[in-house]
Amino acid sequence: MPRTTVPRTLLATGVLTATAVLATGCGGSGSDAVSSTGGGKELHVYAWAGEIPDSVVKGFEKETGIKVTIDTFDSNETMTAKLGSGSSGYDLVEPSQYTVQQLVGQHLIQELDHSKIKGLGNLAPKFRTASYDPGNKYSVPWIWGTTGFAYNDTCIKSATSWKTLFDDTYKGKLYMLDNMLAAYIAGLQVTGHRATSTDKDEIAQATEALQKQKKILAGYNSTNYPQLLSTGQACAAEAWSGTAMAKVVASDPHVHYVIPEEGGSIWTDGLAIPKGAKNLTSAYKFITYALRPEVAAKATDDGSSASANQAARRLIKDKAALKNTAIYAPDAAIAKADFLLDPGTAMQYFQQGWTKVKAS
Repeated sequence: MPRTTVPRTLLATGVLTATAVLATGCGGSGSDAVSSTGGGKELHVYAWAGEIPDSVVKGFEKETGIKVTIDTFDSNETMTAKLGSGSSGYDLVEPSQYTVQQLVGQHLIQELDHSKIKGLGNLAPKFRTASYDPGNKYSVPWIWGTTGFAYNDTCIKSATSWKTLFDDTYKGKLYMLDNMLAAYIAGLQVTGHRATSTDKDEIAQATEALQKQKKILAGYNSTNYPQLLSTGQACAAEAWSGTAMAKVVASDPHVHYVIPEEGGSIWTDGLAIPKGAKNLTSAYKFITYALRPEVAAKATDDGSSASANQAARRLIKDKAALKNTAIYAPDAAIAKADFLLDPGTAMQYFQQGWTKVKAS
């Protein structure tokens, strides 16, 4: 489904601890037609519900004659467990960025053969040099989003920094996402550190900042904060980009979604090939097909998501989506945004700190 309130990078932090430990232990324009010759006529995909629109699947089937079967999952951890259980039968999976790291560490996905892929050059530069998978060695980004904050300008004239959410001027009208790693994005960056930090002392500084902040918050909220902003019950709130936030930004001229000047964070869901995939030819054909600008544009027009394909933007019909910062954050705004990575064994520092924050 189009992203509403739950970001793929921040799900199931308790389960993530176990998978993180396992992980740490262990082209051209794309405008050419996809050939249907060679290999099997099937493709089995395991993806987030709704993120690969039916229009994309049907278009690929019509052009290639390859029958596509899509099964869906509701968390990266579910998908990882499925692959880790043995032969999954899938030819393509759609992991988020931190999960790409974990799947590589667990030897569950294979290195991509770029000679069989056309259109990688269509990806936005941010997604061709991503820290979690430099050079798209194991995955090809499909859609993306951000973690930032939103504010109501009837309460706050203008805001550009995480400091807004730590300002006691707005005591009782501030909200943070009720999610450990999301909160630490703000806590780390507001104290001058990267959201990707795994340093024990830096995490401790962030914990202290979040403990002090809690005294001025109205609460932690990961559900209806867009509506609280629109009604004025909230002056500012940490927020995830996506459908729910985008709808409020589009309908209420007083609500603004921003990527903080300290950086915020960025996530992406992409395509990867599991080890042991049987229909490799079909998998590579689908990746090439998905990289076409006119196909990638459907991620926005038919899926309400931001496409990682830079060349697709000129072909997107929903021009309002391109201007909505809760869908497409400006390139300049995400220049400093961190891809939230697998924290590995440092997860214990976040969990210990979060317990202190919630108890303060």
